[in-house]
Amino acid sequence: MSAAWYWCVIHLLFVGILQRNRVDGLGVNWGTMATHKLPPKLVVQMMKDNGIQRVKLFDADQSTMDALAGSGIEVMVAIPNDQLQVMTSYDRAKQWVRRNITRYNFNEGVKIKYVAVGNEPFLKSYNNSFMNITFPALQNIQNALNDAGFGEIKATVPLNADVYNSPETNPVPSAGRFRSDINGEMTQIVQFLNQNKAPFTVNIYPFLSLYGNDDFPIDYAFFDGISNPIVDNGIPYTNVFDANFDTLVSALKAAGFGDMTILVGEVGWPTDGDKNANKNYAYRFYNGLIPRLAANKGTPLRPGYIEIYLFGLIDEDAKSVAPGSFERHWGIFRYDGQPKYAMDFSGQGQNKFLVPAPNVQYNPQKWCQFNPNAKDLSKLADNIDYACTFADCTSLGYGSSCNALDANGNASYAFNAYFQVQNQNEMSCNFEGLASVTSQNISQGECNFTIQILATFASARPSPAALACLTVLAFLLLQMELFA
Repeated sequence: MSAAWYWCVIHLLFVGILQRNRVDGLGVNWGTMATHKLPPKLVVQMMKDNGIQRVKLFDADQSTMDALAGSGIEVMVAIPNDQLQVMTSYDRAKQWVRRNITRYNFNEGVKIKYVAVGNEPFLKSYNNSFMNITFPALQNIQNALNDAGFGEIKATVPLNADVYNSPETNPVPSAGRFRSDINGEMTQIVQFLNQNKAPFTVNIYPFLSLYGNDDFPIDYAFFDGISNPIVDNGIPYTNVFDANFDTLVSALKAAGFGDMTILVGEVGWPTDGDKNANKNYAYRFYNGLIPRLAANKGTPLRPGYIEIYLFGLIDEDAKSVAPGSFERHWGIFRYDGQPKYAMDFSGQGQNKFLVPAPNVQYNPQKWCQFNPNAKDLSKLADNIDYACTFADCTSLGYGSSCNALDANGNASYAFNAYFQVQNQNEMSCNFEGLASVTSQNISQGECNFTIQILATFASARPSPAALACLTVLAFLLLQMELFA
């Protein structure tokens, strides 16, 4: 047996174990706002390799959908906020369903389960921009699905947890109510979801309780217990996730829909871009969350099974940093599909590194660094600003992984980030004589100066050996399903 086939067999056996030991309600968010995207088919294979059976998208991009076809992975496709206005036309909603649902609804097609209508459209920072169009868009999409014969696919609206709260005078979960300024819209949405047996989708972020709030008790953001729990009607709350979730349960109950299914569309922990965003905290968070899902523990007011989508799958270096620099670092995998830390998707406490993306192709081992012989430094700041405008420099921020670099190191990091985004074009490492190319790895300690993946990698085809390996994998998985 050749070495390639030997490792293929080992890989298949390992994948088989993962497929048999997974948390049923666990999915991931797959965002694609990156300067260098991994090939969609490779990402889908990476999800399958790690036993991930549910994915939530932020659009319905054709390359993504094509890659998901035949995978068996349950999919939540999405309509971005900037398309909500268009969906207030029923004819346009029907066109969207034909283009993004009907075309993939065939044997071995895409297993679409939900349609996300918008994404957190009622955020206070949006200043009511989507207030009057979200509900009509939701109605039209679900009705178009029903009319097309896809009533089993449910339209839902992923909402931020800021759509409900408890009064400052009684900040406990049982006092949860929908925000007074959107109570009418929320009541309409909840009634319609209930009518169509669709879930209420909420995004909950314990990390944000810590962000910018040094007085928040840090242990309360995790699941390993605090000495002083919040007690509500005799129920002790030891973590912010349970308290937040049950605040929503109470808000739904007050609106007359206390039994409505709740789906957690996003929950996770970033690993960079803030003093509380690091691998150790992310590991601690997931190491508490996933075993709870495996045990179907639920929350005090809603014990049992909860469907949850981790945010996110892969780091996205082109995301907006308006909410914070951490926005580009939510992935459980790095930009190149390599796992950041050990995780156990079975929830059995057997933490191991996840299966990485295979055969990733990188640019040559070259970096762009600050030129120590540069004479005129008067334009250094402007050049660093330019580099960071078009590349990701969030790791340089306070409390981040590259915060300890000196001035020259900061310049090198910025210049290299831009150089990599520009696919190592020699002309992109000059900066008015302030930079030069080096073949020496200039990473320092925890601060990694990245080498980007090849721009042409996205169009690369798998080798014949890889195709043969995938064929064997498909056969083995089929046998596992038949004899499960």
